[in-house]
Amino acid sequence: MTRRMCASGPGRTDMRVLVVNAGSSSLKLRVLGADDAVLATHDLPAEKGRFDERALAGVLRALPTVDAVGHRIVHGGDAFLHSVVVDARVEERLRRLEDLAPLHQAAGLAALDVASRLLPGVPAVACFDTAFHASLPPEAFTYAVPQEWRERYHVRRYGFHGLSHAYAARRAAQLLSQPADTLRLVVCHLGAGASLAAVQAGVSVDTTMGFTPLDGLVMATRSGGIDPGLVLWMQQHAGLTAAEVSFALEYGSGLFALAGTGDMQQVLRAADAGDAAACLAVAVYLHRLRAEVAAMASAMGGCDALVFTGGVGEHATAIRERAADGLAFLGVKVDALRNAAAVGGDADVSSAGARVASLVVVAREDLQIAREVRAVLGWHGGLAGL
Repeated sequence: MTRRMCASGPGRTDMRVLVVNAGSSSLKLRVLGADDAVLATHDLPAEKGRFDERALAGVLRALPTVDAVGHRIVHGGDAFLHSVVVDARVEERLRRLEDLAPLHQAAGLAALDVASRLLPGVPAVACFDTAFHASLPPEAFTYAVPQEWRERYHVRRYGFHGLSHAYAARRAAQLLSQPADTLRLVVCHLGAGASLAAVQAGVSVDTTMGFTPLDGLVMATRSGGIDPGLVLWMQQHAGLTAAEVSFALEYGSGLFALAGTGDMQQVLRAADAGDAAACLAVAVYLHRLRAEVAAMASAMGGCDALVFTGGVGEHATAIRERAADGLAFLGVKVDALRNAAAVGGDADVSSAGARVASLVVVAREDLQIAREVRAVLGWHGGLAGL
């Protein structure tokens, strides 16, 4: 694949952007063209964030020519509060953050390396999952830990899935036909990784993930929030090393630890068949989800809409319905028929008269990344209609 040279200018929407989205279980490639039309798409397996670099190189050579590449980078720390063009200095600073998001950061940087080698001269833009949460107020991002930790080591709540939260919030405003600055949204990104964001007037004011992507909700293989004393106890009394504890919490916890699989659809099928471990896994998942939704709503003084996105959020109708059942006190109520029909597209699944709307939004981080790439490089348009 070679660079397609195009002059930028006011109103141009024909910039071709290759979006490289390295996740915990897959590497997604999309080429977006005029008005964000998808010109090419390819997914590669990436178990535990690792993918076949030769396979990626082969796919890149076969894709259409592009003007720029947008890379999803999970952790920007407190140094990167918005998308940036990648140069050697930026890349070096990103590598220092690998330990904070081991499941994702290395994968994102490995994909960046391969794409940069094969596309010399094509500008690469890093788009950060943490950047959307740079707006968190001090009371939301500050941990009550020693001052030296906060100042020397930059310990704070960063939040993640920001690209997904940003797009879903914007799309929700469209579906509700209301200005984004009038809405209080709890966005539920539920996938292999999962987090919530309290989005008020289009701005993130609270979120469930913290210093790393381990905090918050129960996930496919990650524990979510636990007592930090538990970690210390396992090291002191079980003799586990820090590396062993880290591996267990990243890859051996969550739904996998409770039900033997991190695949929510498999867990739900087993639960429907009466499997006790799967039933417990679903109950634990929902207990944490409902509690955290209520916490996000409290950060905004209420909620106008609950937004489900991500693989579980989009496809697990039972999770949406059962989550809503436990949130009736907030005014959430899902219509069973609408909910069952909401597969593969954006939808309003609210019951008539519900005080809080319930929406399903297909995750489109690619659109958000392309939008940010065009903004950084000075192109106009993109993310058509949003």
